[in-house]
Amino acid sequence: MTPYILPDGHVQIAFSGGRTSAYLLHQILEANGDLPDRIVVSFQNTGREMPETLDFVQECSSRWGVKVVWLEYRPADPFFEIVNHNSAARNGEPFEALIRKKKYLPNQQARFCTIELKVRTAKRYLRTLGWERWVNCVGLRADEPRRLNKPAPKDRWTVWHPLASAGVGKEHIAAFWKAQSFDLQLPNVRGNCWLGNCDGCFLKSEANIAAFTREYPQRATWWEDMEGLASQLTSGSGATFSKRYSREQMREYIDLQGDWLFQTKGALCQADGGECFG
Repeated sequence: MTPYILPDGHVQIAFSGGRTSAYLLHQILEANGDLPDRIVVSFQNTGREMPETLDFVQECSSRWGVKVVWLEYRPADPFFEIVNHNSAARNGEPFEALIRKKKYLPNQQARFCTIELKVRTAKRYLRTLGWERWVNCVGLRADEPRRLNKPAPKDRWTVWHPLASAGVGKEHIAAFWKAQSFDLQLPNVRGNCWLGNCDGCFLKSEANIAAFTREYPQRATWWEDMEGLASQLTSGSGATFSKRYSREQMREYIDLQGDWLFQTKGALCQADGGECFG
């Protein structure tokens, strides 16, 4: 039996807006046909996704004839709002609202942005539908053992990883999209989309954050502005996304080093997390 056959009961299909989660959605549609009402495909927009990501979500929905529920965090009850491709935030408004409410920034040790903007936003919406328990379908591949081996959440849902069960890796995703008539209009570097998810996410490598800062200075300014906002809200404590550097320091470092920084292997840490800066 194909690993993409839907389990019984309510199922949330988490669509991040990337190539892997879109591939997963396509495979589920191929295996099951039109999705019944007990299935919800959701996309939680933080406002910091690249515009190409938003366009891709909309195109998948339109081309494949599947309803995608667009959700955004709100700081007041019911703490979410249903939006669409036209009305979705594009300048970090949900993320900034969360920072203002928390009065400090998320970081590697306190990833409350993912929890609030994505996980709990979807949970709150599903609870308004009357869902008590459900299966959360997540697009983790077979070549991501570190992410797959995390403990199961102690919450209202169980997690389903059909891509891992199917043995799907980066090469399968790349081959699929190469054969399609449309694709996510963001770069694919050795199977990774370095501009995927939140554009300047602190979990990305220093090399990626540096490249983002140089290539998209206007978008990078938002992250620097949020550190300035957090500094005002917290008197300095918890006012940077990284414990090792601020976004202002990163920008100044790039300006000082110039092209050498990007042409020299090892000058910037390639590992996720940015722990090697300086």
